[in-house]
Amino acid sequence: MTSDVDSPELAQLYQDIEDNDLAPLWTQREDLQPLTPTPAAVPHVWRWTRLLDIAERSGRLVPVGRGGERRAIGLANPGLPGTGYATPTLWAAIQYLGGHETAPEHRHSQNAFRFVVEGEGVWTVVNGDPVAMRRGDLLLTPGWHFHGHHNDTDRPMAWIDGLDIPFAAKTDVGFFEYGSDRVTDEASPSVARAERLWAHPGLRPMSVLDDSSSSPLTAYRWEHTDAALTEQLLLEDEGQPATVEQGHAAIRYSNPTTGGDVMPTIRCEFHRLRDGASTRARQEVGSSVWQVFDGAGRVTLDGVEHAITKGDLFVVPSWTAWSLSAQTSFDLFRFSDAPVMERLGFARTLIEGVSR
Repeated sequence: MTSDVDSPELAQLYQDIEDNDLAPLWTQREDLQPLTPTPAAVPHVWRWTRLLDIAERSGRLVPVGRGGERRAIGLANPGLPGTGYATPTLWAAIQYLGGHETAPEHRHSQNAFRFVVEGEGVWTVVNGDPVAMRRGDLLLTPGWHFHGHHNDTDRPMAWIDGLDIPFAAKTDVGFFEYGSDRVTDEASPSVARAERLWAHPGLRPMSVLDDSSSSPLTAYRWEHTDAALTEQLLLEDEGQPATVEQGHAAIRYSNPTTGGDVMPTIRCEFHRLRDGASTRARQEVGSSVWQVFDGAGRVTLDGVEHAITKGDLFVVPSWTAWSLSAQTSFDLFRFSDAPVMERLGFARTLIEGVSR
């Protein structure tokens, strides 16, 4: 049956639909069911030198304490105005702590991590366990763990934070609770208690045999990451199948109780490209944020090439084509929402020249 587009009956139908807070699929199919993902978030690059300058000025002008709780500056995607989000599922920020400052303790439902591109002297205290933060380290704060930070030196320090804040906000799962105004343990050990228990490759304490949704290991140290990547490239030199692409070594940080991702909503990886190496272009459902840890190279995002160097961050929205090329030995840290996409059955990857 067809209706006259100008008929009074059809006009009344649409008026009744609007008056009863309804929305017909046939007027919005392309918005609700696009042929491919059409993210509002856009590819974007943030320069570390500029971020650090702004963070340093914030350190002089903005106190750390109750209220904002952290001197953290979110990377706001230009395609998501008014949100402060890097992507619809991921929040990323540069956090800055001055000499001998303490960020008070709190806890929240959102999962969080810290990655250090340079510096040392700060301890993050996670559920009462002081964890040293040093260059190249990945530090975890799973959801609902009390955490604060203290700086034992007279030198400031900056790092990046990553959280699933947008995902938690969209699904209305967020809780927040204040903790100590200081930190519950101001010690500064070189090795955290969690590391002493869990940081032994292939070995699991029999006192803790239950699996956990987030990794109980709060610190993934640079020396282990560096060694793993170095060995992959050495094995490639020997003709062994150890790298993901020619000249491209990569590791995924894992939960020692399950072998899966370090947190249920966030995947963390580290990538190393040889001087002159490049990756195939690929598109992935889900979004990611990258930071250059060392070296220099280029990232191509939806056909636009950007030169990037140490500390620079960039965002890859869902189904955005991306590729990397190295001008020097090129190290990059990456985090993404891949665990969510995979568990919900939405994950899909298209790699240039590869059938999937």
